Amino acid sequence: MKIVECVPNFSEGKDQVILEAIANVMRAVNGISLLDIDPGESTNRTVFTMVGSPEPVLEAAFQAIKKAAELIDMRKHKGAHPRFGATDVCPFIPVSDMTMAECVELAQRLGKRVGDELGIPVYLYENAASKDEWCNLAEVRMGEYEGLSNRVGKEEWKPDFGPHSFNAKSGAIAIGAREFLIAYNINLNSRDKQKAHDLALMIREKGRFLKDEKGKFLKDADGNKLREDGLFSHCKAVGWYVDDFQRAQISINLTNYKVTPPHMVLEKVRELALEKNIIITGSEIVGLIPKEAMLQAGKYYLDKLDECAGIPENMILTSAVQSMGLDDLYKFELDKKIIEYAIRKDGNLADLTLTEFCNLLSTDSPAPGGGSVAALCLAISGALTSMVANLTFGKKGYENVREEIKPLAEIGQQLKYKALQAIDEDTEAFNEMMAALKLPKKSEDEISFRDIAVLETTKKAIIVPFKTLELSLEAVQLAGKIARIGNSNALSDAGVAAITANAAAKAAFLNVKINMGGITDQEFVDTMMQKSIQLRDQINQLALDVENAVINLI
Repeated sequence: MKIVECVPNFSEGKDQVILEAIANVMRAVNGISLLDIDPGESTNRTVFTMVGSPEPVLEAAFQAIKKAAELIDMRKHKGAHPRFGATDVCPFIPVSDMTMAECVELAQRLGKRVGDELGIPVYLYENAASKDEWCNLAEVRMGEYEGLSNRVGKEEWKPDFGPHSFNAKSGAIAIGAREFLIAYNINLNSRDKQKAHDLALMIREKGRFLKDEKGKFLKDADGNKLREDGLFSHCKAVGWYVDDFQRAQISINLTNYKVTPPHMVLEKVRELALEKNIIITGSEIVGLIPKEAMLQAGKYYLDKLDECAGIPENMILTSAVQSMGLDDLYKFELDKKIIEYAIRKDGNLADLTLTEFCNLLSTDSPAPGGGSVAALCLAISGALTSMVANLTFGKKGYENVREEIKPLAEIGQQLKYKALQAIDEDTEAFNEMMAALKLPKKSEDEISFRDIAVLETTKKAIIVPFKTLELSLEAVQLAGKIARIGNSNALSDAGVAAITANAAAKAAFLNVKINMGGITDQEFVDTMMQKSIQLRDQINQLALDVENAVINLI
């Protein structure tokens, strides 16, 4: 599922009535989770953090900016933090299955709507910036609110969207796209703040100023202080002492975990600290963290242990928590600290026990039905392949296929998770189609609206099982590979993986076909049926080949 984070900052940190009004318009948008509201009285500024799928987040951001424009008057605003608008900044951040390019597009779409509908000057910044100098937020916000009137008529300050004029009440807004910021602390077995800060200077990007033996700053010929770069880019760090825990910490902001992930910083700090006879007792994630960052860490430590990472993701995540000492100060709860888990809705079919699922399946409710069962068969196929791979990796007699086996286990796990997601996607698609069929049709406008809704939701009810059909091809091919090189004692399981992939494909095909009767788009019908028949037949032949090969070997 595509998940994007949005962190609008509003120039109000004291009036709870205003803040609650902004929060309420955000909460009213279905499909977003408002994770945090962090007001600052001295800064007179509040940071809101929400996550969700792209379209709902885009809508919630606009509604929040609109409400802030109604309620906040910048002519009366004073605060310690730099600012130039009622909504000062509004960045989009990719979390899961989102690219930076997609976040830039969201920023552009929001900017255009804010400029057109609200009449607020909009400047795009960071990755969305229209010119290099506006990549830096400080440059965009130069002169703050008080300097906005001086920009009028100056071509270099023409906004990306909205009027090139001074909006006295709302000011201007910076809308952008940036990478996820991970707030990360490393814990020392020392109370000495200076020791923590010394380590911080070594790792942070801007490093430290150089000094001579007498402690005086070294300078170049022009009198500028000489600086030694730190070890990590996209890393900001300071050392401090924390009264609550009676220890020193290195406080770190990682502005691009894809380049500088927390586990790599931790390992270097452990190395540097040991040279100074300092012990790192653990670390701390402040706020939330994307699942991908934790999976990277877990896989890194499993690899160091020479263990296969093709295991369930909760086991990989547990490896990361244990290896990074994230339980050092307080219990690290996956459901609360990992974004994707924190916003996961309750009541998913995939979270039911087998008994609960089969009981629900056996009732007169039309959903879940065959489409969800097709996805379940696919999940079982992927899980079986991963199991055989794990039973082969590192085992005596299979050293020559070790490197070939390892990625098969991980691919099997990925197929499993995609399929588990499809169990609920299929039922949701069916329910949406049923809801469209129940729309009123008393007037021409209602009939037209209903017809469009029925067509679109029926297409979705076809596309979801078609995705299962496509993934079934990957699953049966994977089963074929593991049957060829996997542990001979588990060959029957490889055969069952192929059989269940074939069952998934055939079941998905039936669900594609049965919904075609409601489609008036003949080109769509012809294209989807041709692809579906080809996939079904290809998968069936591959599955039979694997099954026969396994029968002949066992």
